[in-house]
Amino acid sequence: MGSMPNVREMIQLNISKNKNTSDKIMPKFLFVTASISILTTVGIILTLVIDAAKFFSSVPLAEVFSTNLSPLGANPSFGILPLINGTLFTTLIAMLVAIPFGLSSAIYLSQFASESKRKILKPMMEVLAGIPTIVYGFFAYSFVTPLLMKIIPSLEAKNVISPGIVMGIMIIPLVASLSEDAMNAVPESMKEGALGLGSTRLEVAFKVVIPAAISGIMASFVLGISRAIGETMIVAIASGSSKAFTFDITRSMQTMTAYIVEFTSGDAGSGTVGYYSLYAVGLLLFLFTLIMNLLAQYISKKYREEY
Repeated sequence: MGSMPNVREMIQLNISKNKNTSDKIMPKFLFVTASISILTTVGIILTLVIDAAKFFSSVPLAEVFSTNLSPLGANPSFGILPLINGTLFTTLIAMLVAIPFGLSSAIYLSQFASESKRKILKPMMEVLAGIPTIVYGFFAYSFVTPLLMKIIPSLEAKNVISPGIVMGIMIIPLVASLSEDAMNAVPESMKEGALGLGSTRLEVAFKVVIPAAISGIMASFVLGISRAIGETMIVAIASGSSKAFTFDITRSMQTMTAYIVEFTSGDAGSGTVGYYSLYAVGLLLFLFTLIMNLLAQYISKKYREEY
């Protein structure tokens, strides 16, 4: 009996074996789960590049970078500049609404609002982020556009201003929430030190808090821009499908996402040049987002070095 291990030693031995097993299995499991996002991204890029290459091999670059877009016509042409033009205009208008209102909301909520007001105002504002985008689209088309037509008589029923404004309203909670989180992360000692030197709360907000939180604020701007570029339903409903290359924002323009919606719901068959043009537009959207993220990282790094 004395040579047999006691119960406590057996339990400790089993626990040690289980720990060794979990220590071997868990890192592999976590590696697989962490690799899923990377593999998904690689798969998306390969899909876009392979099918977009078929489009660019069939359409001359001179035609691609032209202003003539008529993918379903008798003599189809695939100039992408009208789509880029419409996307940039709607995104610009959206950010002209989202950035000032979103940043102002973040400053108020983080620096001026009491705790009781913040608990009421922030959830109310974030409700906007949960509204389906198709609802925003009908709101832009049936309410905002008629309202703007009373102010701008030359405004067309389908235009760029209305969806741009409504997209900006939709993006305000995103900019405000992320910016507020970045501002709240600024140490209280910095704010108290500035107040102790005689600064007003507004001066502290603009000269201390915002510079210290600029990296997070820039991230909110980039996410807002990416959200605006990738928005589909609002522009598909309220902006229309005009493929004319114009700088008149009172007229209808088509964005890259709206083009994808229109073309996939049309009669174009799989394997045609028009079909592969969808992947070319998708690749362009991906490149736009990538460039903006790289630019945001550069700006954030520059501001962190300065402050």
